[in-house]
Amino acid sequence: MIQVNGKWQRTYKNAIGRWAAVGPYYAMFPNEFAFDVVSRFTDPGDWVLEPFAGRFSSIYAATSQRRNGIGIEINPVGWVYGQTKLYPAPRESVEDRLREISQRARFFGVRSRQKLADFFSHCYAPNVLSFLLAARHDLNWKEDSVDITLMSLILISLHAKLGSGLSNQMRQSKAMAPDYSVRWWTRRKMTPPNLDPLDFMLKKIEWRYKQGRPEGTGKGLAILADCTTELEQIVLNVKKGEQPRFKLLLTSPPYYDITHYHYDQWIRYWMLGGPDFPSKVENRHRGRFSSKGAYQKLLDSVFEHVAQIMDDNAIIYVRTDKRPFTLETTRNVLMKHFPDWEVEETNRPFDGQTQTALFGDFSRKPGEVDIVMRR
Repeated sequence: MIQVNGKWQRTYKNAIGRWAAVGPYYAMFPNEFAFDVVSRFTDPGDWVLEPFAGRFSSIYAATSQRRNGIGIEINPVGWVYGQTKLYPAPRESVEDRLREISQRARFFGVRSRQKLADFFSHCYAPNVLSFLLAARHDLNWKEDSVDITLMSLILISLHAKLGSGLSNQMRQSKAMAPDYSVRWWTRRKMTPPNLDPLDFMLKKIEWRYKQGRPEGTGKGLAILADCTTELEQIVLNVKKGEQPRFKLLLTSPPYYDITHYHYDQWIRYWMLGGPDFPSKVENRHRGRFSSKGAYQKLLDSVFEHVAQIMDDNAIIYVRTDKRPFTLETTRNVLMKHFPDWEVEETNRPFDGQTQTALFGDFSRKPGEVDIVMRR
């Protein structure tokens, strides 16, 4: 990221910009937007909060500009991306670990591959699938920084356009349904790329580290958890004086009835130890938020806790969907928990193709709304 005439622009020519782009993710903040809001509404040393962190663009923007931040994300794919962006392991360590996994792949041969659904043999060449099975089994992506970094780089390339990733032809942002994918590949006589996963990943690592590692100048914490319960602990920490109050809330809650994050990322969930088939089984806060009552309850709980930990001079910055139910629910809950605060709303129409077009929905979208509140 760089500033040109006071505006943030994307670049891969420095470490901050290159690592900011880690991880394809649905409905993510534009990095330029996150950097701009953080720089405009906070000062060095301030704390930024993001309870729906996604791939942690807000927290990364904070730590890159001498601010501090806490982000919470229930989705493990987004958390792995965020943890890597904030604290990527040294290149040499990641490459050494990659070579270890490559050696281990020989223990995951025909029998291991045959236990998987038919989809995987159509999606990956045998040697690639053995490599993925070794990485899936051995990488301690929840605790070890080297393993987290390597896992995130594997997740990025797990599926993509033919020749750009490890898989047969597939979108990078969304995992297609297994049966549909097999039929689509079979009709077109498409086979997975027969590549050397070690050589392929070494080149990906070389590109990612070409400008070095980002030297974050602030403190950043990425939490893998349900924000409704994790915020309770943060409230306690603030009241005890163990955590400073937050100067900026920068968030975009999941929009009502838009997408099913776990289903649409099912191959990456599989890589992190999940089932080898897509599932729409949900807990309270995963999935489509197809219940209006549950969606309202979620926002009510989150903003109730947030209101207890913001600084007196804080800024509340929420980007939400312009569709009536999502917008009205978000607006009403915010006004409930931040009464008498000044409110400014800015329409953000979509320019060009939206992300939902990737899912076959080409209808005209109403756009988004930025709600900014201050005392």
